[in-house]
Amino acid sequence: MELQLIPTRDKVDFKKTTNIIEYSDIIFNKSPFIEANTKSVSLSHLKEKCIIPVFSKDNERTISHHEFIEVVCDVVNSIFPQNVISEPEIRVSHQIKGRVPTAINKAANELLEHEKTIYYERMAFIIRIPSITDTINGNRISLTLGGVRAYNQENLYSKKTIEKFKFFIGFQNQVCCNLCVSSDGFVDEIRVGSYSELRAKIATVIESYQAERHIKQMKELTQYKLTEKQFAQLIGRMRLYNYLPKEEKAIIPSLNLNDGQVSTIAKDFYQDERFCKDEDNTINLWNVYNLFTSANKSSYIDTFLGRNSNAFEFTQGLITVFNGSRIYHWFLG
Repeated sequence: MELQLIPTRDKVDFKKTTNIIEYSDIIFNKSPFIEANTKSVSLSHLKEKCIIPVFSKDNERTISHHEFIEVVCDVVNSIFPQNVISEPEIRVSHQIKGRVPTAINKAANELLEHEKTIYYERMAFIIRIPSITDTINGNRISLTLGGVRAYNQENLYSKKTIEKFKFFIGFQNQVCCNLCVSSDGFVDEIRVGSYSELRAKIATVIESYQAERHIKQMKELTQYKLTEKQFAQLIGRMRLYNYLPKEEKAIIPSLNLNDGQVSTIAKDFYQDERFCKDEDNTINLWNVYNLFTSANKSSYIDTFLGRNSNAFEFTQGLITVFNGSRIYHWFLG
């Protein structure tokens, strides 16, 4: 039975619409979903050890990282009541340090733990639903949701205003823990002023997501192959892309990966044990896509999801070259 999500105002019985497997059947790869300069923390650490930033002009507090995660968990449990839900996997970066007033004159190396304050400027998390699964090219993928909060994209020096969040629903490749995010399952900026508004907008994204269509598009990638020469041309064009004049760049489909990530993709074409070229020196677009998403793990938290979504759109666009379209012809003519 093919996986299908059905938009509804009430709860969805996913046992009737999805492939169900036992949670114990899945052994998750220990690789993190994002690397860069991030570290892993627990939800309890965010709740108990971190202060909550405020808008400085009126001292109104922000929606904290842990509250964002808890809102998403609540929505996920209400929409997927019959499914196994994993504990959130949380990654943070850009620690902001402070101290309590009584320690104002102490040297940094003399501070006691209770005199220190911290919060993290950027946070990303995912929640897996391992009982909703499919297989592509021998790789098991599981339904996954998550979000990003980046305080550097808020004006905390002003009065309280609309707050911004990123949210996605897609899949995770369990072979490598790469995320598979499509544009219809990703919102780059959810703008809300309250918990109830945040909850409602997250629920709308989940219920509008077309999982069956997304899986079909990913499976289609396995049907197209690049030769080594075509892949070399693609890499060369990707390197040139960021240096194009603005006028030329404006008429070419966007590519958000940076030069370092393009170099990683080139290296992994030969060296990645999971997604490298085949013995005949060809590579299918599913593997190309996974080289892109693997390289994207080096992105900072605030750009990670946008680049991931762009990688999928870009790889899909390469298919059109095989069908005679000239939209992506500059990259793979």
